[in-house]
Amino acid sequence: MAASSRDLPIVGDSFNVGYRFQRYWDTPMANAFFCGELGAGIFLVAAVIGSMPGMLVGLLLTSLLKTWFHMTHMGVPMKSWRAILRPDRSWISRGLLAIVFYAGFGFAYLGLAWLGLAESMGISESLVTFLKALAFLSALVVATYQGFAMSHSSAIALWNTGMMPVSSLVYALSGGVMVNLLLGGTGMAPGLQSNLVIAGMVMMGLLAVVHLSLLHAAYHGSPAGRKSVELLTRSFYAQWYWGVTWTVGIIVPAALLWSAGGSYAAMLIAGAGVLAGYYSFRVLIFKAGLFEPIMSFRP
Repeated sequence: MAASSRDLPIVGDSFNVGYRFQRYWDTPMANAFFCGELGAGIFLVAAVIGSMPGMLVGLLLTSLLKTWFHMTHMGVPMKSWRAILRPDRSWISRGLLAIVFYAGFGFAYLGLAWLGLAESMGISESLVTFLKALAFLSALVVATYQGFAMSHSSAIALWNTGMMPVSSLVYALSGGVMVNLLLGGTGMAPGLQSNLVIAGMVMMGLLAVVHLSLLHAAYHGSPAGRKSVELLTRSFYAQWYWGVTWTVGIIVPAALLWSAGGSYAAMLIAGAGVLAGYYSFRVLIFKAGLFEPIMSFRP
C-alpha cells in the first residue's frame, strides 16, 4: 500500500488524491519556536557557567520575541490566555505555563542575585538558589515542549517521531553554547572558553546524529514521511537543507571550532552559522510537512 502511494503528486486545494502541504504553522510560528528554544538554551547554558548577562539575554529573547511572534500568528490574540487552562491535555498549555514560570522565576533570580536585592531584603541564599533551580527546570520545559507538541501530530509523518523534542533540546543547547561563547568574548576565562568550544563541537556531532535520525524515521515511516524527506534532500528544499542547515549550520562551525577555537573571529562566524542553520531547520521542518493522502492506494 505504501509503495502504490509513493508516486502520488503534491496537490493544492483540489479534490485530487495526493499529498498536501500543511500551512497552519509556517514562518511566524517558526520564528516563535526559534526564539523560544534559543532563549531557553541560552539561559540553560548561562545558568551552568554562571553568566548573568547570558541568563538575561535568554529570558528577554523568550519572553519578548517568542510572545510577539505567537501573538502575530493568532487570529484573536486577546483570547490567547485560554491556552493555559488545560495543561493536562495539551503540550501548548504546559509550554505556556512553563514560559510564565521561566520568566517569573528567572527575572526574580536575576533581581535577587545580580542586582544584590537578596542581601538588602534579607533573603537567604538557599531561597535564591531554589529560584534559580525552578527557572532552570522551567527553561528545560520551554526548550522541549514545542518538539513534544509537534510529535503528537500523527497526521504529519515528518513530525510524528520522538526525535522532535530531542531536536528541539539539542538545537537549543547548541545555540546556547555558541551565544554564551560570543557573549563572553575575549574576557572569558581560557579554561571556560575551551570547555565551551569543546561543548560546541560535541553539539555539532549531536546535531548531525539528530538530523540523520529524523530523516531515517520519516523515510521508513509512512508515504508522506518519505515524500517529506525527498522534498528536503532531493527537490524543493534540498539547496536550503544541505546548503544552510547542514553546511552553514553544522559542518562549517564544527570545522572552525576544531581548527581555530581560540579565535574570536572564528567563533563569531561559527556562531552565526549555527544560528542560521538552526533557523533554517525551524522553517524547513514546517514547510516540508505533508498530510497523508486522502487515499493511500489507487484502484
